[in-house]
Amino acid sequence: MNSRIPVGILFSTQGPYATVGRSMRDGAMLALEEVNQDARFPFELVPIACEPAGDNAAYGTHVRSLLRHEGVKHVIGCYTSSSRKEVIPIFEKYDGLLWYPSHYEGFETNNNVIYTGAVQNQHVLPLMDHVLAHITRDVYFVGSNYVWAWENGRIIRELTKAHGGKMIAERYLQVGDLDVARIIEEIHEKRPAFIMNMLIGESSYAFYRAFAKARDENAALQKTVVGSCTLCEPELAQIGPRACGGHLASSVYFSTIKTAVNEQFVTNYRQRFGHDALPSADAEASYNTVHLLALALAGADSVDIDRVKNALHETSFQAPQGRVHVDPESNHSYLTVRLGISREDATFEVISEAKAPVRPDPYLVWAEACGAGSAQQETPSAQNTLGLRIVR
Repeated sequence: MNSRIPVGILFSTQGPYATVGRSMRDGAMLALEEVNQDARFPFELVPIACEPAGDNAAYGTHVRSLLRHEGVKHVIGCYTSSSRKEVIPIFEKYDGLLWYPSHYEGFETNNNVIYTGAVQNQHVLPLMDHVLAHITRDVYFVGSNYVWAWENGRIIRELTKAHGGKMIAERYLQVGDLDVARIIEEIHEKRPAFIMNMLIGESSYAFYRAFAKARDENAALQKTVVGSCTLCEPELAQIGPRACGGHLASSVYFSTIKTAVNEQFVTNYRQRFGHDALPSADAEASYNTVHLLALALAGADSVDIDRVKNALHETSFQAPQGRVHVDPESNHSYLTVRLGISREDATFEVISEAKAPVRPDPYLVWAEACGAGSAQQETPSAQNTLGLRIVR
């Protein structure tokens, strides 16, 4: 195996979801530097960074160039499902492997993709367990107009109906659309107890700011909870302190996790990217992905994607969130589920967490059989269907 291994880095640091893209790139670059300084690895990972700027067609152009002309077999990248679906046929055609570090809506497996972000039973089901048990059975839903929100909207619609509730409304905006006035007007009218926000990027930030203003103007909205499966620390900073606090978030990582591994990760991240920088679930997923790739390359002693996948399934990584490993049946990752409440200082208070990494279930095949997604009334010491424990 060549001692210099080119690795594609494919994140949008410009465009409508640039804040998340920069965070993902930063997490990957920090891990690349750590791997290249680690004597355990007899190779250097050489990043080839590409800038698609949120344009799906550009993702395809970059991947084609990386695989055909740059000698790349492994690419870490993509945030949206639309960009991932754009490039998968290219990875299949040219025998490359996409390492996808984003939470997503599931209902997919592919031999040319390693999924290191959370799937539905690791984000939307834990959040909805909490909402159905403690807040309401009726949901106002708003999301970005693509497969991420469509699929999660369907899941939430089925869950609320199964528990005697309903979707009060289901509204979509194009990615990057900042005109949330009609949605806010409807929220004023309907006064929901819970809003599920599946908007991404700048659209989401505009919504949070407008909702904060609406809450100030309408006493009936003071107790309304906004929930998200994407909200993260750099986005809280973008939203601003007046509007970013008090929101419910489901994630496998928060920067406030109290472990020695995470505290060192936060320290290293800030030393590399600035004293005020905070890693997010997106940054941590990219960081984990690079380390898993390095371990698999070392175990395979090859860049061949089948050999690398076989080696990957035999290893694990002690990540900032806890131990992460990839399920050989689905190429998705075991991850530690958490819920948090956002704070005005752009961090989260962790309110519950799983006792162990949760098995990925991208098709929700066994989640229903084990009760995931069905709310239970909880006493202070009780656990929900995914084994979350209350953090005090």
